[in-house]
Amino acid sequence: MKLITEEFIATMKPYPLRSQEHEKDPFIPVKFFNPCGGQTWFISEYDPESQIAFCYVEGMDVDELGLTSLAEMESLKLPFGLTIERDLHFKPCRLSECSNFEPAYGKSPAAKAICRS
Repeated sequence: MKLITEEFIATMKPYPLRSQEHEKDPFIPVKFFNPCGGQTWFISEYDPESQIAFCYVEGMDVDELGLTSLAEMESLKLPFGLTIERDLHFKPCRLSECSNFEPAYGKSPAAKAICRS
Protein backbone atom coordinates (compact mmCIF):
# COMPACT_ATOMS: atom_id res chain seq x y z
CA MET A 1 0.00 0.00 0.00
CA LYS A 2 1.23 3.48 -0.76
CA LEU A 3 1.46 5.25 2.60
CA ILE A 4 2.36 8.76 1.45
CA THR A 5 -0.71 9.77 -0.55
CA GLU A 6 -2.19 13.20 -1.26
CA GLU A 7 -4.90 12.39 1.28
CA PHE A 8 -2.27 11.52 3.92
CA ILE A 9 -0.33 14.73 3.21
CA ALA A 10 -3.52 16.81 3.48
CA THR A 11 -4.52 15.06 6.72
CA MET A 12 -1.09 15.68 8.25
CA LYS A 13 -0.66 19.29 7.04
CA PRO A 14 -1.92 20.77 10.35
CA TYR A 15 0.56 18.54 12.24
CA PRO A 16 4.13 19.36 11.14
CA LEU A 17 7.07 17.94 13.10
CA ARG A 18 7.32 19.44 16.60
CA SER A 19 3.78 20.89 16.43
CA GLN A 20 2.62 18.72 19.35
CA GLU A 21 5.88 18.44 21.28
CA HIS A 22 4.36 20.01 24.40
CA GLU A 23 1.22 17.88 24.29
CA LYS A 24 1.11 15.26 27.04
CA ASP A 25 -1.51 13.33 25.05
CA PRO A 26 -1.01 14.15 21.35
CA PHE A 27 -3.71 13.95 18.71
CA ILE A 28 -3.34 10.98 16.33
CA PRO A 29 -4.80 11.59 12.86
CA VAL A 30 -3.36 8.45 11.17
CA LYS A 31 -2.59 4.84 12.11
CA PHE A 32 -0.42 2.32 10.21
CA PHE A 33 -0.07 -1.38 11.01
CA ASN A 34 1.84 -4.50 10.01
CA PRO A 35 -0.67 -7.08 8.72
CA CYS A 36 1.86 -9.88 9.37
CA GLY A 37 2.84 -8.87 12.88
CA GLY A 38 1.80 -6.91 15.93
CA GLN A 39 3.37 -3.55 15.11
CA THR A 40 1.22 -0.43 15.04
CA TRP A 41 2.36 3.13 14.31
CA PHE A 42 0.23 5.98 15.67
CA ILE A 43 1.32 9.01 13.62
CA SER A 44 1.10 12.40 15.33
CA GLU A 45 3.36 14.64 13.19
CA TYR A 46 4.83 14.56 9.69
CA ASP A 47 7.38 16.42 7.56
CA PRO A 48 6.61 15.99 3.84
CA GLU A 49 10.09 17.13 2.71
CA SER A 50 11.99 14.45 4.63
CA GLN A 51 9.07 11.98 4.76
CA ILE A 52 9.77 11.59 8.48
CA ALA A 53 6.95 11.11 10.98
CA PHE A 54 6.83 11.31 14.75
CA CYS A 55 4.82 8.46 16.20
CA TYR A 56 4.15 6.07 19.03
CA VAL A 57 4.96 2.48 18.05
CA GLU A 58 3.50 -0.57 19.75
CA GLY A 59 4.49 -4.16 19.17
CA MET A 60 8.26 -3.87 18.93
CA ASP A 61 10.50 -5.13 21.75
CA VAL A 62 9.56 -1.96 23.65
CA ASP A 63 6.72 0.44 22.86
CA GLU A 64 8.25 3.83 22.11
CA LEU A 65 7.85 7.37 20.91
CA GLY A 66 10.17 8.42 18.11
CA LEU A 67 10.82 9.33 14.50
CA THR A 68 10.27 6.94 11.61
CA SER A 69 10.86 7.14 7.87
CA LEU A 70 7.65 6.57 5.96
CA ALA A 71 9.68 6.07 2.78
CA GLU A 72 11.44 3.13 4.46
CA MET A 73 8.14 1.78 5.77
CA GLU A 74 6.67 1.94 2.26
CA SER A 75 9.60 -0.03 0.88
CA LEU A 76 9.25 -2.93 3.34
CA LYS A 77 8.34 -6.23 1.69
CA LEU A 78 6.44 -8.53 4.02
CA PRO A 79 5.47 -12.19 3.57
CA PHE A 80 2.80 -13.05 0.99
CA GLY A 81 3.48 -9.79 -0.91
CA LEU A 82 1.94 -7.69 1.85
CA THR A 83 3.13 -4.23 2.92
CA ILE A 84 2.63 -1.89 5.88
CA GLU A 85 -0.98 -0.71 5.71
CA ARG A 86 -2.89 2.41 6.65
CA ASP A 87 -5.90 1.69 8.84
CA LEU A 88 -8.63 3.18 6.63
CA HIS A 89 -11.24 2.71 9.39
CA PHE A 90 -9.20 4.48 12.09
CA LYS A 91 -11.00 7.38 13.76
CA PRO A 92 -8.58 10.18 14.76
CA CYS A 93 -8.30 10.59 18.52
CA ARG A 94 -5.93 11.30 21.39
CA LEU A 95 -3.10 8.81 21.78
CA SER A 96 -4.35 7.58 25.15
CA GLU A 97 -7.70 6.68 23.55
CA CYS A 98 -6.25 4.38 20.87
CA SER A 99 -3.17 2.76 22.39
CA ASN A 100 -1.47 1.51 25.54
CA PHE A 101 0.07 4.96 26.01
CA GLU A 102 -0.68 6.76 29.26
CA PRO A 103 -0.54 10.57 29.01
CA ALA A 104 2.67 12.10 30.36
CA TYR A 105 4.19 8.77 31.44
CA GLY A 106 3.44 5.84 29.17
CA LYS A 107 3.52 2.23 30.27
CA SER A 108 6.92 1.36 28.84
CA PRO A 109 10.28 2.49 30.29
CA ALA A 110 11.16 4.24 27.00
CA ALA A 111 7.92 6.20 26.92
CA LYS A 112 8.32 7.19 30.58
CA ALA A 113 11.86 8.43 29.97
CA ILE A 114 10.85 10.49 26.95
CA CYS A 115 7.77 12.01 28.57
CA ARG A 116 9.56 13.00 31.75
CA SER A 117 12.32 14.90 29.93
